[in-house]
Amino acid sequence: MDSKKKTALQLILLFGLVSLFGDIVYEGARSVNGQYLKTLGANAAIVGLVAGLAEFLGYAIRLASGYFSDKAKAYWLFTFIGYGMLISVPLLSLTGVWQVAVIFIIAERIGKAIRSPARDTILSQATKQVGTGLGFAVAEALDQIGAITGPLILVVFFMFLGKGDRSLIDYQLGYSLLWIPLILVLVCLILAYRRAPNPEVLEAQVTKKHESDKLSRIFWVYTVFTFITTLGFANFALIGYHFKVKHILTDAQIPLFYALAMGVDAIAALAIGKVYDILKNRRKNENAGLLTLIAIPVFSLFIPMLVFSTSFSLVLIGAIIWGIVMGFHETVMRSAIADITSLKKRGTGYGIFNAAYGLAIFFGSVLIGLLYEKSIGVVIIASVVVELVAIAVFFVLKKEALTVQA
Repeated sequence: MDSKKKTALQLILLFGLVSLFGDIVYEGARSVNGQYLKTLGANAAIVGLVAGLAEFLGYAIRLASGYFSDKAKAYWLFTFIGYGMLISVPLLSLTGVWQVAVIFIIAERIGKAIRSPARDTILSQATKQVGTGLGFAVAEALDQIGAITGPLILVVFFMFLGKGDRSLIDYQLGYSLLWIPLILVLVCLILAYRRAPNPEVLEAQVTKKHESDKLSRIFWVYTVFTFITTLGFANFALIGYHFKVKHILTDAQIPLFYALAMGVDAIAALAIGKVYDILKNRRKNENAGLLTLIAIPVFSLFIPMLVFSTSFSLVLIGAIIWGIVMGFHETVMRSAIADITSLKKRGTGYGIFNAAYGLAIFFGSVLIGLLYEKSIGVVIIASVVVELVAIAVFFVLKKEALTVQA
């Protein structure tokens, strides 16, 4: 194994550990944020608005952070600042009213917005040495170990406290446990920087001969597809809210279901990433991996029918399918940007893509939250219609992917 490939693998693994500990922090919190806001007095519309607004800002701001990280070539600086803002999560342990909790929830998403385009650009440079699909899949698998561990920490903690609904103090103590993984995030991030302070050299040997200064047509079609299919994808804060208000699951079981979904996500990511690379190599086309995206709207068609039911077995199946779709979101959707954009526009590409993704989550979460207050049946119908439109757009994307070589 040559030195660049070895460095690339080490960087991928270190970023995987950064994501692992980072996910323990914020995915642990996300598994209970909906229930916590309910405990503080927020209703479904407020939970949907907060979840949507937080996600929107967490992606929309990437438009600026991606552009400026490209402009200044300050990928590591943006990465460090963004991960530092994870401090807002354990600070939730100090809140007592939902308005203050909202500030910290939104701040965590803004931190993710600042770091994500820069981090993904660094990671994409490393994955060029081993395959973009596989590289992002390995990082995602480690990421999801943290996404499982975070909610499980709270599951065990809540079970330790005994049966019954959890009080405000119980939730605050749960959030305070997340200081430890936050420190580990920063330690691993420093080690990653010291290993590859100039990651662009990892892509230098394998980059395309012609590096365009513009984003391609396929990038824009891909972004439209991403927006539509994500619009109909339910946020887990609303799903968790439904589980609680309908008394389908206990407070301890809800983060357990979230952990299950994250475990499915991790396993699915490895398989999806490998298939993505196989399609590219078999067709000798960097865009061919996009064909795997058809699974996203197809699987998403069934999620609202399952997760918004009142049957334990159906919501269990729904959580599993939700995890599979998240595996696609976190692997193929991120890998594709590395293949359909030039290195010169990589940060900008991630920024635009993530801004569209966040906008879709915002509108989708607000819409589902408002419709939920009226009728769960309407929520299901609206989500299905959106995903059917996404399937139609996929075929436009497919045609573009197979006829144009990025």
